[in-house]
Amino acid sequence: MTAQPAAGRTIAVVSAGLGQPSSTRLLADRLAAAATAALRDLGADTEVVTVELRDHARQMVDATLTGFTAGALRDAVETVTGADGLVAVTPVFNASFSGLFKMFFDLLERGSLEGVPVLIGATGGTARHSLVLEHAVRPMFAYMRAVAAPTAVYAASEDWGSAGAGGADGLTERVARAGGELASLVAARPPARDRRGAGDADPYEDPVPFERLLASGGQ
Repeated sequence: MTAQPAAGRTIAVVSAGLGQPSSTRLLADRLAAAATAALRDLGADTEVVTVELRDHARQMVDATLTGFTAGALRDAVETVTGADGLVAVTPVFNASFSGLFKMFFDLLERGSLEGVPVLIGATGGTARHSLVLEHAVRPMFAYMRAVAAPTAVYAASEDWGSAGAGGADGLTERVARAGGELASLVAARPPARDRRGAGDADPYEDPVPFERLLASGGQ
């Protein structure tokens, strides 16, 4: 598929790291930088907007209970669903993605990520958890009908050292390859602003009545 001509693109970065600083945020930033560099090579200017889920934790709990997002959380959701591409990185807890990570994506409207290119990543203390990307994270985005880049990037603690970062298939190489794949997927689609109609309705202006939510089996 031929890449679109030079145009401004937006990459949304979702980091579910809990600490500051965070290895999860560090990996997310490196993936976004690699994708941005690859898009620049394709002639596209790129804006990167980062969503730190830890900053929205309380609002996500409220939104999960009420079914309604507001304020900064609503802005974060619109940033993600309105982007040309997505970088999503989670820490690994108990052999799966974090609850914070899952909670955020549970709040998105059905179909809001359909066709959106996404680069998935995860961090953990040991390489034994690397398959979390394939048995948990990739299936979630497949269910949401996003288009996940072929290369998923997992970074264990030892990957951050000079020996682990370089060499054949080291972290630096994997980040560059994954960033290039995301850039190609983004460049092959029309810019997000061109896919949105000028008269698109705000999905929050007409909320679903509570009685209908109950009738549909809301939990």
